[in-house]
Amino acid sequence: MAERSFAKEVEKLRLGAGEEFSGEGILAITKALLQCGVGYVGGYQGAPISHLMDVLADAQDILGELGVHYEASASEATATAMLAASVHYPIRGAATFKSTVGTNVASDALANLASGGVTGGALIIVGEDYGEGSSIMQERSHAFAMKSQVWLLDPRPNLPSIVKSVEDSFELSEASNTPVMLLVRIRCCHVHGQFIAKDNKRPAMTVAEALDSPRRDTKRIVLPPASFLHEKEKIEKRWPAAVDFIRSRKINEFFGPEIAEVGIVLQGGMYNGVIRALQRIGLADLYGETQVPLYVLNAVYPLVEDEFLGFCQGKDAVLVVEEGQPNYIEQAMASMLHKADYTTRIIGKEVMPMAGEYTGQVMFDGVSTFLRERAPRLLPAQIRAPNTTDMSQDVSDLTALVPGRPPGFCTGCPERPIFAATKLIEQELGHHHIASDIGCHLFSIMPPFELGATTMGYGLGPASASAFNSPDAKRRSISFVGDGGFWHNGLTSSIGNAVFNRNDGVIVIVDNFYSAATGGQDILSSRATNRSKSTKHPITEAVKGMGVKWVRHIERTYDVNKMRDTLREALTTPETGPKVIVASSECMLNRQRREKPLIDKAIKGGERMVKPKFGVDEDICTGDHACMRLSGCPSLSVKTLDDPLRDDPVAHIDQSCVGCGNCGEVADAAVLCPSFYRADVVHNPGTWDRFADNIRRKLIGMMQNWRERRRLEFVDA
Repeated sequence: MAERSFAKEVEKLRLGAGEEFSGEGILAITKALLQCGVGYVGGYQGAPISHLMDVLADAQDILGELGVHYEASASEATATAMLAASVHYPIRGAATFKSTVGTNVASDALANLASGGVTGGALIIVGEDYGEGSSIMQERSHAFAMKSQVWLLDPRPNLPSIVKSVEDSFELSEASNTPVMLLVRIRCCHVHGQFIAKDNKRPAMTVAEALDSPRRDTKRIVLPPASFLHEKEKIEKRWPAAVDFIRSRKINEFFGPEIAEVGIVLQGGMYNGVIRALQRIGLADLYGETQVPLYVLNAVYPLVEDEFLGFCQGKDAVLVVEEGQPNYIEQAMASMLHKADYTTRIIGKEVMPMAGEYTGQVMFDGVSTFLRERAPRLLPAQIRAPNTTDMSQDVSDLTALVPGRPPGFCTGCPERPIFAATKLIEQELGHHHIASDIGCHLFSIMPPFELGATTMGYGLGPASASAFNSPDAKRRSISFVGDGGFWHNGLTSSIGNAVFNRNDGVIVIVDNFYSAATGGQDILSSRATNRSKSTKHPITEAVKGMGVKWVRHIERTYDVNKMRDTLREALTTPETGPKVIVASSECMLNRQRREKPLIDKAIKGGERMVKPKFGVDEDICTGDHACMRLSGCPSLSVKTLDDPLRDDPVAHIDQSCVGCGNCGEVADAAVLCPSFYRADVVHNPGTWDRFADNIRRKLIGMMQNWRERRRLEFVDA
């Protein structure tokens, strides 16, 4: 199951010509694909583009009616290689994935696709995950477009512009025989708005029809001598064709007065931030009418030189708003001005940050500084003087006031006991080198576990520990990989590599039944039945198929004792070769999404339901909090007692507890204390439940009275 269902929203994809479409950016992109007659779509999920895959999965009936083939790709490389269907055939294809991790993985396929070129339109929708909300390394997609000579569009973040960019991308791809990347940031993906829809189109040629009429052109295959001619074709034919198309279709936009002393050049995705900054300064209104000329690059690669030079004509200075580093656009435009012998001054990273997300305040500060230095007469008096704006406020350092909130596991996460067991083994056998991997399990690097030394890429945890396979080593390395990363890349790059090189380390495969970190999508080893995908393929069988001899499967990760004992066995066994532990338990977040609505419905319907509830006996808890140091569950907190003889707060389980039992299991495995208890809460109890409850209450009351009498006898004595 995916993180979110779009079953209701996808019905909007059926809207016809003239009807108003209202919704989210992700949904608008999907509608645009159908309006453009796309023939096939593939991709791999990842923020901020994950929901596009979820929308496509929920829209399979609509796609099928139009003859559109859709598949969830094994990786970004697979999705990009899929676009090979557009090399010889006039079929429009699209692939989607997160960047820059996605473009890193897809780089080989992208280079080959771009070299041979395409006949049908080939569109790569890239979720640009740059900025403070990102979970990955901070890099830009721009470099991949330049490296492989594919064209890069960066639309203004509103639905009409996004839809138009999808249409322009396909036509640009076909006009220049080149793949096109459409860059969409998080605001672009999740912005809400409206646009006037068009009718959906069946593909001009479906993939089924292409199979009936095979085609081939040796010139399009990346093999010498054709590959040498491809480079020449890119420069002499495809590039000019792309520039002519961008210019003639007016993909880039101009706003504001034609004549002014200064102007601003910006990526399309930065438009909302720039116009908001100008509004705050007083140089633009709520409708986008601006007193400062804007040159909006909806196509950021290739750049149209004469278009840019025309914009600069008569201007003393131009600000380039380009988020991220290196400043490719600024460098290219500076070169254009130099060659044309223009005196216009290019200003960019002098007033804008070299790196980091261009937030509203960053944009306001940068644009204000530029105008203050280059066109002070345009500014209101209160902004004209440096550092004296009516909007500036003394803001305290929030880091000194607000406690940090590092990322962590969800309540009840089945991965938490895996790392609790690892900590227990560390206490017993000493510290080991631990290689982490991309996924939820990477949260183990944070408190309270603080495990893991490196993370090198999705599915590459065991591979990143391969250098520690020394015959002289007295300890074995431990590495982790998730089930999503395992199927994405890890089976060959990590497991196969370990088998081939006779690595002696311990590999833990965290199997939570989904690609959980990317939104809960099904994968090969998912336990659920998927109507259009093949699931229920055991990871253990795949591992054995790669040649691993020592394999252990733990079906319930909450059994901390078993997890600890299995880790000990793997680290101490005399058997050589990779030791693989498959630790399985369903992602609690997905389980709650699946079960909670059913349980609530049953309770409302009067059915008897039993919910486990865990708690801490305040009289027994000593308050040493060791349970928290080996659990870290958000529902496990502290509580201060009214007892004047108890200074230290005791452990406390709040109402967010999902009843996984991990805290009690950890307490048992670590021999901590017997203060944890489990109580079953019965909803809609029957006659027997009420009778049993009555008996229990009477027995407990009798024992409490007996204990009180004994206490009084002892006091009197």
